[in-house]
Amino acid sequence: MKQSHFFVKTKKKGSKDAETISHKYLLRGDFVDQLSAGIYTYLPLGWRVYTKIESIIKEEMNNLGGQELFMPTLIPKNLWEETKRWETIDPPLFKVKDRHEKEFGLGSTHEEVITDLVRKRVNSYQDLPLYLYQIQNKFRNEMRATGGLLRVREFFMKDLYSFNVSKEESMDFYNKVKQAYSNIFERCGLKIAIVEADSGTIGGDLSHEFVVFADSGEDKILYCPHCHYGANVEKIGETKICPKCKKSLEEKSGIEAGHIFYLGEKYSKDMNANFIDNDGKKKLISMGCYGIGLGRLMAAIVEVLHDDKGIIWPNSVAPFDVHLINLVDDKKVSDKTYQNMIDNKIDVLYDDRDKTPGEKFADADLIGIPLRIVISEKTLAKDSVEIKKRNSKEIELIKINKIINKLKNA
Repeated sequence: MKQSHFFVKTKKKGSKDAETISHKYLLRGDFVDQLSAGIYTYLPLGWRVYTKIESIIKEEMNNLGGQELFMPTLIPKNLWEETKRWETIDPPLFKVKDRHEKEFGLGSTHEEVITDLVRKRVNSYQDLPLYLYQIQNKFRNEMRATGGLLRVREFFMKDLYSFNVSKEESMDFYNKVKQAYSNIFERCGLKIAIVEADSGTIGGDLSHEFVVFADSGEDKILYCPHCHYGANVEKIGETKICPKCKKSLEEKSGIEAGHIFYLGEKYSKDMNANFIDNDGKKKLISMGCYGIGLGRLMAAIVEVLHDDKGIIWPNSVAPFDVHLINLVDDKKVSDKTYQNMIDNKIDVLYDDRDKTPGEKFADADLIGIPLRIVISEKTLAKDSVEIKKRNSKEIELIKINKIINKLKNA
């Protein structure tokens, strides 16, 4: 992609309303545009990162045996009433009426819809287990949307739902999801802590959060550096002693990057979702649900991986693999190098703009593509290009005719 044609307009200064690092850099780098409080447009740079994150998540969900579907945003009032969440869910629902005065809640979560789907289709134990997931925009009527993509009113979420014949089978899958989530966050360049959490209005007997420790995090976590036990303060209160090893707990700020719930029979009981077991008896389906907010995950990556110049994207989710920067008036060599990269399937952003070197370098650091390649009069004199990793200060000269091999073997 030629940067002169790319729909991106970086900013030298951040918004005065941006408090977190991710909010500042994602706005300045033109990854997102803020339409209103907690409501964002994902611009081409941001959407490229989003789709990389989405691909990682889908791969891990499919490896679990998950089947992807897509559910409606408009959820009829009667479904919410079956679980008594029409008035009690927190944050409260965005509620709308159609021209026939029929009421709907905009989907903030989809336990009711998925349970309704399954109860109409599952009859026997032979229909189970079943693992269904979607990636969809959700709506939450937050009192105060803050921190950019960390707390929003409309957002993308991956929600997976499990349906099993027993608690034992449910817990076995629950633990498999734990590992899959750990894989996802590791592949996104993050270190996470798995902590016990309060289940809130989702409900169920057991839940865990996947927390990224960061100063900007709104979650208060009590964490044991000795045995690695952790729990949300909402779950265990203000205790200072680890319940497992009896050592002192440390309080940390964390970003909730993912949350999993063992629901048991909560929704199947409320909504009469049954199956006939192999003994001929009618039983309630055992359920679990598992969520990851994709925008929040993007923001969490930035909160952890940045410096005072901008973002440092890990290779796995970077918007491009290479940032090619031309500093020569005659662009023939740079144009040819760019085309050669395209022909070799290298994902490259080519800064062919008529800007000063300082402006181009500042934008490259802000955008945070993992590898920067510079072509200048100085490098051309040596028939070379300058290569620098975003997370390193070291600069290397490589012969122009060896660039492609270097990139393919990186």
